[in-house]
Amino acid sequence: MVNDSSVDRVAAELRRLADSGAVGEKLPSTRALQLRLGVGPVTVQQALGRLVAEGRLVTRPGAGTFISARQAVRVGDTDWQQVALGPSPVHSAGVDTIFQAADTAGFQLGAGYLDASLRADGRLSAAVSRAARRPDAWASPPTAGLAELRSWFGRSLGADPENVLVTAGSQGALSAAFRAILPAGQPVLFSTPTYPGALAVARSAGLVPIPVPGDHDGIRPELLRGAFARSSARLLVIQPTYANPDGSVLAASRRAEVLETCRAAGAFVIEDDYARWLGFANTPPPPPLSQDDDRGQVITIVSLTKILAPSLRVGAVIARGPVMSRIAAMRIVDDFFVSRPLQHTAIELVSGPAWAAQLRSVGAALRQRATTLVAALTEYLPDCSFTAPRGGVNVFLRLPPGVEDLVVAREAARLGVAVLPGRYFTIGEQASAHLRLSYAGIRAEEIPAAVRLLAEALRTAAGRVG
Repeated sequence: MVNDSSVDRVAAELRRLADSGAVGEKLPSTRALQLRLGVGPVTVQQALGRLVAEGRLVTRPGAGTFISARQAVRVGDTDWQQVALGPSPVHSAGVDTIFQAADTAGFQLGAGYLDASLRADGRLSAAVSRAARRPDAWASPPTAGLAELRSWFGRSLGADPENVLVTAGSQGALSAAFRAILPAGQPVLFSTPTYPGALAVARSAGLVPIPVPGDHDGIRPELLRGAFARSSARLLVIQPTYANPDGSVLAASRRAEVLETCRAAGAFVIEDDYARWLGFANTPPPPPLSQDDDRGQVITIVSLTKILAPSLRVGAVIARGPVMSRIAAMRIVDDFFVSRPLQHTAIELVSGPAWAAQLRSVGAALRQRATTLVAALTEYLPDCSFTAPRGGVNVFLRLPPGVEDLVVAREAARLGVAVLPGRYFTIGEQASAHLRLSYAGIRAEEIPAAVRLLAEALRTAAGRVG
């Protein structure tokens, strides 16, 4: 197997040769480069392929590899675009921060995706190999998704396959659902704190997010009734299972009341069930809200991305009635369909023993990481408060009075710990500052050291306040 770092090193050396040589100059042979750089032929070929793709080199069969003509970079004034574009309709605040944190080196308490030790990389490699060999692998699929995958989602979520729409992950599904249900300018209720990606979608669609606070038992029904009365909203967005960022679970005693309140308001419910398969080992999650709904009121969105790998962008929308037709039509307008090889890969994985093995290994690891994080926070950050998670990958840490989340996050990053400021998960003013800590991307044995550094960052930030 070729080491990526070796390819990077050889590619860097070839770039230096290409930039310092003359246009049309021939590079040394592959064998000469092997001897010069101390690597194998496959490494050299992969590095050469990179530079050909970059346009720095050109290969001529039978003649060799040559430095290509350099294209001059044209630098012009683009200020006119500010006038032409006008105010931006795109609101990505919070989402971009999440991805930046995920790419940060050091202790990773900011990433919401599983680290390499938990991802299903090997299982997916085997699945995609089998999927690519299917006779119809590269044909266009039905726009609603492959029947086999729709059936699997239906069985898993207690839905008729006819009411399942396969999507490219949950983010696109949220966008299609929001725009299909509400025109721009309309209010939409969010159980808060909430996922920044959903807020970004709503704001970019011209909708007006309105907060409905929750507690450790999920959204508070009395506040939900008041929000509907004041706003006349027709849509509630909720994460009833292991909510991002606070890990809350909607209490069984509240489920019927929440649905009845939405029914009385004539409102739809988008159930963002992103953590459906991120429960702890031996602790089954509650059923989807859609199983308590016989009126087509609840639209459930799930994804395989979190439990398997970030690049497996496969999810589903569960909906009934005219609203499904609208969402399906919006999906066609946006991107036609989900790649058939990706759907086949998902089918190959979830329909075999690899699926149960992935659930077991991830569930056990998440339970261990959560237990370790709770113990470390209790020991090293006694002035902060939080609710211990019952599943999922997040803890929402409440900071002491007067301490700013941005300052703590900045100090933590300086010390090599990635965390996310809580303000991106909220709407409007907050009584206290928070940090979202995710244990998806950090091994259990690394957590105590990361929390000790976070405690140091908090002391520094608190000292500045004083």
